[in-house]
Amino acid sequence: MKRNQQVAIWMVVCLMSSLQGIVTAAMPAAGPLRVHPHNPRYFTDGTENADGSLKAVYLTGSHTWNNLVDMDRADALAPFDFGAYLEFLREYDHNFIRLWTWDSLTWVTQANGGLGKDFVHQVAPLPWARIGPGEALDGKPRFDLTKFNPEYFDRLRTRVRAAGERGIYVSVMLFEGWGLRHGNRRSGTPDGWAYRGHPFHPDNNTNAITGDLNGDGNVLEIHSLAIRSITALQEAYIRKVVDTVNDLDNVLFEVINEGGEKEWNWWVVKTIQDYERTKPKQHPVGLTGHGGERTDSMLASSADWISPGGQDGYRDPAPAWDGKKVSLLDTDHIWGVGGNHGWVWRSFLRGHNPIFMDPYDGSVLGNRFDPKFELLRRNMGYTLRYANKVNLAAMTPRSELASTGFCLADPGKEYLVYLTDGGEVTVDLGAVSGELFVEWFNPRTGETTEGPRASGGRRQAFQPPFQGDAVLYLKSAR
Repeated sequence: MKRNQQVAIWMVVCLMSSLQGIVTAAMPAAGPLRVHPHNPRYFTDGTENADGSLKAVYLTGSHTWNNLVDMDRADALAPFDFGAYLEFLREYDHNFIRLWTWDSLTWVTQANGGLGKDFVHQVAPLPWARIGPGEALDGKPRFDLTKFNPEYFDRLRTRVRAAGERGIYVSVMLFEGWGLRHGNRRSGTPDGWAYRGHPFHPDNNTNAITGDLNGDGNVLEIHSLAIRSITALQEAYIRKVVDTVNDLDNVLFEVINEGGEKEWNWWVVKTIQDYERTKPKQHPVGLTGHGGERTDSMLASSADWISPGGQDGYRDPAPAWDGKKVSLLDTDHIWGVGGNHGWVWRSFLRGHNPIFMDPYDGSVLGNRFDPKFELLRRNMGYTLRYANKVNLAAMTPRSELASTGFCLADPGKEYLVYLTDGGEVTVDLGAVSGELFVEWFNPRTGETTEGPRASGGRRQAFQPPFQGDAVLYLKSAR
């Protein structure tokens, strides 16, 4: 059955259910996603427009650290309520998450400065079985790195599948690099804490594996190709992850969070891609900034998507995206926990897919109830509504067309413009023949207001009918 037929059937089901007073879930995520062949700023799920062209899929949403592995200061870890998390995402109309792994048994949160926590999180489960013999540094059984932990992989599959049933795409993180690269020797924390809790520390496994090849304590060798025995273990793990979720449509893969040497990163990308070619489905693979690579290097890789870092100038406002790969622009690699609703619109209209490192319930880091984060969450959902409303595949960043510098357009047909400070904006409508429908959107209230029709063929000035920042949507009446 074609995706368009599935959509039509689902719409009928939803209409009948609504008439009966039944609340229905979001439509399941379709896929696997692939890079849109005509506008590689976005993915496509294969759904077609009326004219046969491929629709674009825009991704946006909140992710949080403990949405796969549990984290708690208590040794008996409180389980993460994934069902409640999915309801939280649905409330804000999000369609994407990063599903976090964690490489160590602990997280010393003092390494994160002013984000409100000053204790040690215990972390579980990890991918390998803790069956000994012998005790690890935390007094529990050592890891046997030749055997996988069924609890980890069962949970991985269950959560990815549950998200897909609710229309949410999931970036499955294979490795977590921040701990070893950034946190392990950070001032104000116990030196080497991330490595002491890592399965590749020689005192934590039964397999004579050590991640510190040269004894300098930096242990960046773990996410390099320097130790063949570790590379072999990582390859087996990568294959296990792929085997676990390959049949699911809503999957993306993420090599590592903020870590990894370039050669190793590229090896992981190739390992996933080569192995998936032997499987029924192939999924996008991505690299993230603020690790061992810069944006230019990630763009030169065979990855399908990347997440640019703040160190390369992708803060606020981020430069317009050139479309060589899909950009998942993440506050995690810009501020850590930060951003505001204006950043969401500025990023969206410059061709990025903005996502948010969310404090969520505040149990790990940060404060969920910061008012600016509430607006940020809601506006990610608002941008998704507009992404689905326009013919996104035909739209590109055209900053020069609007006096504010934030414009996503299919010139002559559709325009989305953001006014950061309200006031007046002029838009170059020289490519438009005839009139345009005018719609104003208030990002602080979520309300739309229809404006008087505008004439094309020249630059036009527009004034929002309310105070504060605003979004202007223009569509040819033809």
